[in-house]
Amino acid sequence: MPKVKTNKTASKRFKVTGSGKLLRRRASRAHKLMGKPADRKRAYTKEHAVSPVSVKTVKTMLGI
Repeated sequence: MPKVKTNKTASKRFKVTGSGKLLRRRASRAHKLMGKPADRKRAYTKEHAVSPVSVKTVKTMLGI
């Protein structure tokens, strides 16, 4: 079997924890920040787990 190539865009966007969970960044942090409350903007900085529906797809892209 040939090696599976890692999708480089996916490797830059997702992180795998030590226990094997996949983390992602939140959207809505790029622009139009003046109208958003500070607590909402802080919530966008934290990393969140990838939804269970997308885990298989992301793992395939990462070659896991």
